[in-house]
Amino acid sequence: MRVHVVSDVHGNADALARAGDGADALVVLGDLIDFVDYHEHGNGILGTLFGAEQVSTFARLRREGSRAETVAFSRSLWATLSNPAAAVDEAIREQYATLFGALTAPTYALPGNVDAPGLWPEFVGPGVRLVDGRVVEIGGLRFGFVGGGLLPDGVVPRRGGIWRPYLRAREEFDAAVATLSGIDVLCSHVPPALPELTYDVVARRAEIGSSALLELIHGEQPRWSLFGHVHQPLAARSRSGRTECRNVGHFKQTARPYVLRW
Repeated sequence: MRVHVVSDVHGNADALARAGDGADALVVLGDLIDFVDYHEHGNGILGTLFGAEQVSTFARLRREGSRAETVAFSRSLWATLSNPAAAVDEAIREQYATLFGALTAPTYALPGNVDAPGLWPEFVGPGVRLVDGRVVEIGGLRFGFVGGGLLPDGVVPRRGGIWRPYLRAREEFDAAVATLSGIDVLCSHVPPALPELTYDVVARRAEIGSSALLELIHGEQPRWSLFGHVHQPLAARSRSGRTECRNVGHFKQTARPYVLRW
């Protein structure tokens, strides 16, 4: 059995259309949307709405400015639109139409933190299964799926607004992980809470990993734990007992799926 696994697609529909070539199945671990393209500033939703020059300034402020400066600049951009929420919704739908149209069958898809899973049923086609919170048998192995990112402790999820990413309170995320049992392959968007897997060496910060995923790994000892989210990890892999923990890579940049064989 050969399964290809990708994560952090961020708008790379051309590569996504080829990701399943030669595989028995394709697994997508989220972040289909390209919201801010930090490599090509004219791309992504912000690039489409505001242009490359403005996104370049936004990216510079995120790297070098204070949070207050970044927030103030972001608000000034949104204020130029008469209905920013509608503009973002339209841009997301355009991306999803292209991205879901690129998926080959069979595909098992999981949303990441930069996704709008509530829209997914509108775009899913034949042979594509939405598997967030489910256990699915693929080639005789049990795959358990949990999507989204984690909110920092104490942060209340935003209601409404221009854009709401798929960020889950720790209690909600942990409850979803707890429903997965008897699995051979653990699939998530975020990594388990191991420092070498959560630290991004380019962004120079640790992303939030899941202690519940790590506890499940300790208890269940699946063959593999597969995830993405951290684009430039300190370590792409680690081992916890019997379990191979593997960041499957920043697919937008690599355009190469991680290959799982058994």
